[in-house]
Amino acid sequence: MLVGYARVSSVGQSLEVQLDALKDAGCEKVFSEKRTGTTTAGRDELAEALTFVRDGDTLLVTRLDRLARSAADLHTIVNRLSERGVGFRCLQQSGMDTTTSTGKLLLGVLASIAEFEADIRRERQREGIDRAKAAGIYKGRKPSVDAAAVRSLRDQGLGGSEIAKRLGIGRASVYRALQANNAQC
Repeated sequence: MLVGYARVSSVGQSLEVQLDALKDAGCEKVFSEKRTGTTTAGRDELAEALTFVRDGDTLLVTRLDRLARSAADLHTIVNRLSERGVGFRCLQQSGMDTTTSTGKLLLGVLASIAEFEADIRRERQREGIDRAKAAGIYKGRKPSVDAAAVRSLRDQGLGGSEIAKRLGIGRASVYRALQANNAQC
């Protein structure tokens, strides 16, 4: 049986292209989710797909990064499948079929390249943020709590819980705003 797995990283992204490709490839059952791929933790549909597949089945994904973002996670998943007699295929990397020796070799090479690309992307992003901070352009996100309103309500004699309720924020945010104010004095 061909079993598909599709994943996108955020709720705003569409699974449609992956689902269509997996169905066109002949998948009888497809598991899909909208979760980050940086770790396998919390990916319930992936866990269910790995539990569902049986000896002789093949798990299909459209691209390697839909299954795992690190070579270690990818190898762990593929080894788990192999131990159960389950093959693995990747549609967009056509030689990726772990039921063949060439496919196993290609898996290792492509997994290493994918992890390398992710590391390079993170490094470039960090360098860009550091440059923007040094130039005074990047200052982080805007405060979500109006510290002046917190101080004003506190000056009126209100406690943390009441301030939080009136402003629609958490109590911890109230105390952080007050603490930041004290640190500035």
